Amino acid sequence: MNTAKTQIAQTHTVISNVSETLMLRPSLVVPESFTNAMASTQGEAGRKWLEGLPTLVESLCAEWNLIVDGAPMHGYMGLVVPTRRGNELCALKLPWVDEDTAHEAAALATWDGQGAVRLLDVRPNLEALLLERLDSESSLHSVELDEAILVAGRLIRRLAVPAPTGLPQLKNVAARLAESLPERWEQLGRPMSRRLLDTARDLTTQLGPTAGSSLVNHDLHYGNVLAGSREPWLAIDPKVVVGDPEYGLAQLLWTRLEDMGSEAGFHRRFRALVGLAELDPERARSWTLVRCVDYWLWGLSVGFTEDPKRCEAIVNWLA
Repeated sequence: MNTAKTQIAQTHTVISNVSETLMLRPSLVVPESFTNAMASTQGEAGRKWLEGLPTLVESLCAEWNLIVDGAPMHGYMGLVVPTRRGNELCALKLPWVDEDTAHEAAALATWDGQGAVRLLDVRPNLEALLLERLDSESSLHSVELDEAILVAGRLIRRLAVPAPTGLPQLKNVAARLAESLPERWEQLGRPMSRRLLDTARDLTTQLGPTAGSSLVNHDLHYGNVLAGSREPWLAIDPKVVVGDPEYGLAQLLWTRLEDMGSEAGFHRRFRALVGLAELDPERARSWTLVRCVDYWLWGLSVGFTEDPKRCEAIVNWLA
């Protein structure tokens, strides 16, 4: 009788081990929406990268002792696979590495979980990041606006730490903008007044050379702040420069502009963000105007319709 129980227990152990092995070697199904988006924007290079993702996930699961723990998710430029390592819930991020995403690991390592998702491991060539898992179903985008602004404004200040070496400099970004804005404006049929364009260009030449040395996340918006267990809210997917924290304000204004209701509502939220983040009001206004003109032109170039209108409203109110 005891022998039979022992054999059954051994059989269950074998089955369990086989199951764990199969989970460590998943058959990754990349979402079709992500496949189509990457193939259309990145062409043949994007298709080859997509084809290699299942093998890459298998390799990383073996290397980092991970078990796939859910269906893949994606943003614009990366795939995220829920995983676990023992009882630790993780997220395996596979980013398309370009000039916007190349510095994510350095930024997350610098913050070390303070106000941002914690980086647990990274492949040296940045082809994969292992992150703590946050609640992808709960972002600041679904939180009442004034409460979301309270969280986001404080995050801007927390994330504005001394920057590590080797990251893009805002003064160089500003110089490129000063050079490119007039040409882009002409190519797109002069969608705004020359006076506004010249104002934005003049501001880049004034602000760029005096930009600070803080680590700045210029892609901080409500959808990029997720609920966590270690902290209530944490930033994800940073795009960073070294410069003024005021440069990171604009997206928190245009992403929920309709919720602000009116020009007066906009100015009240603008002042709230500036105060919570301890920003210089005039520098915040100036960088926001520059970024709205830049994003207005970029949005038109890729066929956006609503975002350019939001940018137009903001620059009119700021002017």
